[in-house]
Amino acid sequence: MATLRLAGRLFRNLDGARTALQCISKRSYSLYIYPPEQLCPYPNRQPDWKTAEEAVQVIQSGHRVFVHGCAATPNTLLKAMTEYGMKNKLKNVELIHIPTVGPAIYNNPEYEGIFRSKSLFIGANSRQAVADGRADCVSIFLCEIPLLFRNNIPGYELDVALISVSPPDIHGFCSLGVSVDVTRSAIEKAKCIVASVNKNMPRTFGDGLIHQSHIDIMVENNDPIPEIESHVMTPEIQEIARLIADNLVEDGATIQTGIGTLPDAVIHKLRNHKNLGVHSEMISDGVVELVEVGALTNAMKAIQTGKIVASFAMGTKKLYDFLDDNSFIAMHDCSFTNNIAIISQNPRVTAINTCLEIDLTGQVCSDSIGTYMYSGFGGQIDFIRGAASSMDGEGKPIIACTSTTDEGISRIVPTLKVGAGVVTTRAHVHYVVTEYGIAYLFGKNLRQRAYELIKIAHPSQREKLEKASFERLKCMPSP
Repeated sequence: MATLRLAGRLFRNLDGARTALQCISKRSYSLYIYPPEQLCPYPNRQPDWKTAEEAVQVIQSGHRVFVHGCAATPNTLLKAMTEYGMKNKLKNVELIHIPTVGPAIYNNPEYEGIFRSKSLFIGANSRQAVADGRADCVSIFLCEIPLLFRNNIPGYELDVALISVSPPDIHGFCSLGVSVDVTRSAIEKAKCIVASVNKNMPRTFGDGLIHQSHIDIMVENNDPIPEIESHVMTPEIQEIARLIADNLVEDGATIQTGIGTLPDAVIHKLRNHKNLGVHSEMISDGVVELVEVGALTNAMKAIQTGKIVASFAMGTKKLYDFLDDNSFIAMHDCSFTNNIAIISQNPRVTAINTCLEIDLTGQVCSDSIGTYMYSGFGGQIDFIRGAASSMDGEGKPIIACTSTTDEGISRIVPTLKVGAGVVTTRAHVHYVVTEYGIAYLFGKNLRQRAYELIKIAHPSQREKLEKASFERLKCMPSP
């Protein structure tokens, strides 16, 4: 009983003793434990309520500012910040963030020298600024981003954090809502926390609670939470989703999906599966549908049995309403959700991620188009390795992509473009899926890999790929 009580105290953010004992018994990881001051209210301390224009005046030249990302992007604060920075001629304010949703005015050319963005994963609103040299990007695994703040890595000491939260409950606790991810670690270290308090922000459970006494300044803002609509699902994407759902996803599997239309399409094809679980960095509207039809129960999971586990959510109001005050979902720090040793304990871990291109040996580029930086590492490797290392030996790491781009350029190529980065190495890759089939590469030699990949390339590209394969490997690819 003493062990049970200790485990319950140490892991109070992970559903108490039950989860703790599961993890301790397998001795598979060490987990960051929040210091007591991060969990307890400060007596007799209240935040100052201000307007957005007043709140951002805490930002001074040379400051490092963390910006809450994804659907929790505090756009009202950012707009006020850019106006204040221009008017008061601030200099060299560094903004640190994962993808933000919104106009990202601070990236515009007229703010060069005032603000400089540093993306830990590039969003669409930062790509041009990075390409033009007016902004920076960092290649890093999502699971390791919290270490930048918690370990006081030089360059990541935070002066201010701009975040979005739900209104305080009767006990004074706010929630980070749709985006816990790296924000949990940032607010632990920021010298000053400025929060946009939004009645539309879902109140979620897990690691995202913060007492109002820890917040320095609160700003009332009730704008709708940014919605991310699904893109049109083409016949090619539908076929890829069908191949994965029918051939690779088993009943009782624990699912992870990355960002994009293709992973969403797979989720939609899983309606007839049974006892699926979700342990993912991100969730979108598809999980709501699977819960409604009874396919997603989380009953078979080893880690947080009975709960959807995620780090951030991006979708429509339907998803946000589903998240609100729903104890079926646990939103966690990404050092937990993306911890390989934790992921691997779940049954039949099936990780579904996408890429920009893949060469004939299996090298996967997901973050750049040649030298043009497009996105980032994110959690692809975290979950590819988590699935490959699945303790039950039944994990499936999957890279899925259409055989060609919208412009008709083959995604399966003889060699990656000059300057392209390898996100997932040829040694990491197990399954590659296009609309033309499934290639299984694990344990294959280079000739066999080329053979398998050429079979699932677009038919118009296969002869060219066969010739390139012969030139590179000095022999014909063979089964």
